[in-house]
Amino acid sequence: MIIFKNVRIFDGTGAPPFAGDVSVKENRIASVTPAGATEGTGHPADAEVIDGEGAVLMPGIVEAHTHLTWPSSVERPVSEMFMPPEQLALTAARNARILLDYGITSAYSAGALSKRLEMYLAEQLESGGLPGPRFIPSSIEKEPPEGDDIPFTSGESENQREGPEGVRAFIKECADSGAKSAKFMISGESQLRPGASFELLYNNEELRAAHEQAVESGIWLNGHAHAAEAVKLGARNGFRILYHCTYADEEALDLLEERKDDIFVGPALAAFRGMVEFTPPPGMDLTYQKADARKMIERQQELIPELRRRGIRVLPFGDYGFPFNPHGWNARDLETFVKQMGFTPIEALVAATKLGGELMDMGDELGMIKPGYLADIVLVKGDVTQDVTLLQDKSNILAVMKDGKFHKEFQAQH
Repeated sequence: MIIFKNVRIFDGTGAPPFAGDVSVKENRIASVTPAGATEGTGHPADAEVIDGEGAVLMPGIVEAHTHLTWPSSVERPVSEMFMPPEQLALTAARNARILLDYGITSAYSAGALSKRLEMYLAEQLESGGLPGPRFIPSSIEKEPPEGDDIPFTSGESENQREGPEGVRAFIKECADSGAKSAKFMISGESQLRPGASFELLYNNEELRAAHEQAVESGIWLNGHAHAAEAVKLGARNGFRILYHCTYADEEALDLLEERKDDIFVGPALAAFRGMVEFTPPPGMDLTYQKADARKMIERQQELIPELRRRGIRVLPFGDYGFPFNPHGWNARDLETFVKQMGFTPIEALVAATKLGGELMDMGDELGMIKPGYLADIVLVKGDVTQDVTLLQDKSNILAVMKDGKFHKEFQAQH
């Protein structure tokens, strides 16, 4: 048994942190004991007791829009997205470890640059062969039948045909390879081509076929959707999470609200913030991309409060791995949610933990500090419930535990 004493507990429910002790037995949280209720109790003789010295103990973070194969990280910036497969595999493993270093103990994939790499990586993470978060793996993204190709995909699918049967074949291929989710570009992306965010790349018949096959194959659908009609297509056709939803209109919002108990929205603001703040090298003109990114952020400042007012679950994180938005910067999303999107620090943390556990389909055992829950735990120096930027500095993360085992062990601060 491991006992964290003298900690302030943020349990993920949205309540303020409270002083107390937390015990872990095997891979589960055994008890949560508020201060004052511990008098007269002892610890088992063989327990490992950790004095947290007043640090905040919180649930592990869930990354809701992960691209582990996108190569750039805080440790190793990479200027190009394409890599040989051997280098890509090692880079993805490194990125997984970096996420865990920063207290991200679970990750939900939003697409890969390789057809099967994430499934192999997930096996290694689950078995303990490599350090990294719990992981919902995906395959390559479904390339649109018309419109913007994804220029840096490594490992083509044999099933990038258009039409309902082509879509079904793609879903079957993903499921047969072991993927747990499949990503569709329902709309285009204006960062790649001006105006593309307003273009639809699939029709209702195709996405209805995708949903039917996904249910049959037992995998989830994820959708990149900026245009209002793209949001409607995803909401009508069983997508589990829709990313961006930038130009959702009243009808789209109504459809999302109707499905608020089984759908999530991930605005994926980080890449747009990163683009706005990025200083390009000489000769690289990003004038259009920067203007588009500013427009996206302004629109989200109107959209996100309305999504939340309607009870739709809005999740932070996403699109890390670009040179201007590397893995390891993930906690910047929490700062953006607080400073620009109307969240309190505690609300942002709930979205990153409790709601993230629900996205992983593990809401009854992941994302909170409660007895019986999985022991995915992060110990943070300072009051992160008042200042979420503390999570951006790895030195403030005093300990990281996943599944009851330390990835980073606590070292006393004096």
